[in-house]
Amino acid sequence: MDTENLIKEIVDSAITVKRTLGHGFLEAVYHNALMFELQHRGYKCEKEKDIKVYYLDRIAGAYRADLIVEGKVIIEIKVADGIAPAHEYQLVNYLRATNIEDGLIVNFGTFPVGFKRKFLNKKLS
Repeated sequence: MDTENLIKEIVDSAITVKRTLGHGFLEAVYHNALMFELQHRGYKCEKEKDIKVYYLDRIAGAYRADLIVEGKVIIEIKVADGIAPAHEYQLVNYLRATNIEDGLIVNFGTFPVGFKRKFLNKKLS
C-alpha cells in the first residue's frame, strides 16, 4: 500500500477509535486502541520502538516512537488541548533519526480528533 492510502487508513482508524471510546481517556488508552484498530485492519504496528541517535558511532540520545506503521509512518499520539510546536519538533526528530519520510501527530484531546502531518524531506508541511 502506498503511503498516501496508509495515512488515510490511519486517520480513519483514529476517528473510529475516538468515536468508539469517546473523550477523556489517558494517552495510553488511545495509544493501545489505535494500535488494536490498525492491527485489526491488517497493518503491522511497532509500539514504543526505541530510536537511537548516533554521533561518532556512539549513542548521543534516544527516543521512543509511539507507533510505527508498516515501517512507513511514525505516529505520535497526544491527548492535549491542541497540537503544540513542541509536538511537531518531537515528531520531526523521530523522522530525522529513522529516515522515515512521513509522520502523523494524532491528538485525541480535541473534538474532532486533531491531526498534523509532518514530512522528512519530500514535501512541504
